[in-house]
Amino acid sequence: MVAIASSAFVAYDTGTPTAVQSAAADARVHAAPPLAAAAPSADPSTSSAPPTTTTTAPPAPQPDLGAGLASAEQVAGDSVDLGVAVLDLRTGDLVGSGGDKQFYSASLSKLLLVVDMLDRRAEGDLELSDDDLDLVDRALSYSDDGAMDVMWTRFDGMAAIDRVAARLGLTGTHAPDDPSQWGEVVVTADDMVHLYQYVLLKMPEADRDLVVDALSGAQEEAADGFDQFFGLLDQNARGSRAAYAKQGWMYYLPSDVYLHSAGVVDNRYAVAVLTVQSGVSTDTAKDKVAQIVGATLTPLPNT
Repeated sequence: MVAIASSAFVAYDTGTPTAVQSAAADARVHAAPPLAAAAPSADPSTSSAPPTTTTTAPPAPQPDLGAGLASAEQVAGDSVDLGVAVLDLRTGDLVGSGGDKQFYSASLSKLLLVVDMLDRRAEGDLELSDDDLDLVDRALSYSDDGAMDVMWTRFDGMAAIDRVAARLGLTGTHAPDDPSQWGEVVVTADDMVHLYQYVLLKMPEADRDLVVDALSGAQEEAADGFDQFFGLLDQNARGSRAAYAKQGWMYYLPSDVYLHSAGVVDNRYAVAVLTVQSGVSTDTAKDKVAQIVGATLTPLPNT
């Protein structure tokens, strides 16, 4: 067996799948009535109203969500196992490159579990104490593995993943083969952006705000000391755009580096960038992810 270190947890290789593979409102313009030639009329009721013309403004062009994907693929080349998805939360349009490719989740599974916990509470099937909610906050903002370990056991993590996948139609997501390894939950980029679509558009407002506030409060230094300001949280990569995200990182021996960044940009685009790189340093892997994120986001119009 091969030991794996992910933040503060260790997984075991049981056969890894490295790629486990508006419109504008109509504007009506009325032309000024033409000047009529003077002509007497004995009966005003027989005169007709001046003619009018109506024009309709063309619909505003929609952004080309996939304009940067070719560049992202070129940056990745053969050295990065890549899955990218971009979903427009206004229109529901989805584009991607390798969006249905399966990856081990690393810490992205924390968001899946939290969604199940909050949904079960909303349905009256679960009570969450203040201490439980503190675990949620730490798991999302600090990516605290210790908090996740407690939640995974206390709130039926294995079944939680499959419940969320079934409820949301996440066809590429499933629980890990080894019940002790929540970092080996299997996810796809497509499924992660649909998860954000659900959180933002379908969850109760209080639960949505709880998740967004925790993610927005992400600290640069995670609970295990890892610098989690990479990918969508790297300002050099995203530029002036606003973003919040759940990050995932994992080292899968002998030489695989998993770096995932999945979140929301400009409060409009749900974006997921999932990567595995082999035989490179963490800094080198982060630099590559930054280039991929930059290539993906640059063509998208600011909102």
